[in-house]
Amino acid sequence: MKNQASGVVKLSLGVLLAVTVAACNKTKPTEKATVTVATGTDAAKGEIVYINQDTLLNQYTYFKDMTSRLESKGKAAQADLQSRGQAFQREVAEYQKNAQTMAADVRQNTEKHLQSKNQELQQYQQNAGAQVQNDQAAEQLKLYERISDFVKKYAEEKGYKMVLTYQKGNATMLYGAPGLDITKEVVKGLNDAYAKDKK
Repeated sequence: MKNQASGVVKLSLGVLLAVTVAACNKTKPTEKATVTVATGTDAAKGEIVYINQDTLLNQYTYFKDMTSRLESKGKAAQADLQSRGQAFQREVAEYQKNAQTMAADVRQNTEKHLQSKNQELQQYQQNAGAQVQNDQAAEQLKLYERISDFVKKYAEEKGYKMVLTYQKGNATMLYGAPGLDITKEVVKGLNDAYAKDKK
C-alpha cells in the first residue's frame, strides 16, 4: 500500500512541479531568461531553479504523515475484509459438514443464502477498494495543493520565473547545476509551515 501510494503521489507531484510555476515577473516572448548561479553557500539566484522531488518527498513531514494515514486506512480495510472472508469461509465449511444430513429444501435455501452472501462480500470488497482509492486521491490533492501553493509563493518572493522538478529516472530534466537546486530551502519552508498547522 505504501509503495503504491508513494508511486502515484510521486507521479502526481512530478506533473505538478514539472509544469512551470510562474512568478509575478513574466518574460516577454522575445526575452531570454538569464540564469545566475550563486557560488559558495548562497542560495540559487537564477530565474530558473529546480527541486529534487525524491528528496522533497523523503523529507517532507506532511508526506510521511499522509503515507502513514493511508497505510493505516489500508490495513484496517484489509483486516476488515479478511475478518468477513474468514466468517464466510466458516459458514461454508459448516454447510459442507452438514450438507449430507440436511433436508433437500434446507440445503437449497442454505446454498442460495451462501451465494447471496458471497456476492455481498465481493461487492463490499469492491466498495472498500474504491474507498481506499478515493482516500488516496483526496490525500494526493491536498499534498498537491500544499506544495503548489508554497512553491508559487516562494518563487514569487525569490523572483524565480520557473521551478522545475528533478526525479531519478525521469527524463523530464536530465541535469541541473547544483547551485540551482532549491530543494533544501523548500523542504524547510514546507516543514515549518506544516509544523505551524499542526499546532
